[in-house]
Amino acid sequence: MNSFKVFIKKIQANRYFKIFTNFYIIISLFFIIWMLFIDTNSYLFHRSLNSEIDQLIQKRENLKKEIDKDKKFINDLKDPDNYEAFAREKFFMKKDGEEIYILEYKDSIKN
Repeated sequence: MNSFKVFIKKIQANRYFKIFTNFYIIISLFFIIWMLFIDTNSYLFHRSLNSEIDQLIQKRENLKKEIDKDKKFINDLKDPDNYEAFAREKFFMKKDGEEIYILEYKDSIKN
C-alpha cells in the first residue's frame, strides 16, 4: 500500500500530469474531440459533403459539355443534307427505288 502511495505522488509530481489534469485542458480536449468526430456537424461530415459537392460540380460540367454537343448535333441536323445522311447511316433508310447492301465482316458478327 505504501509503494502505491509513492507511485501516485510521483505521477502527481510529473508536470505533464499537472497539465493534462487541468480542468480547462480537459474541457477543451473534450470540446475539440466532440466537434471533430462526434457532433452532427463534425469535420468528418463536412469533409464528406465537400467531396460530394466537388463530384456534383464535375458532373454538372460534364453534362454541360454533353448539352453543347447535342445542341451542335441538332443544329447540324437542321440542314436537309445532313439529316438525310444521318437517317441513311443510323437507320438504314433509303429512297424509293434504291437498294441498300449492309456489309458485315466476320469479326464484327457476334456468335
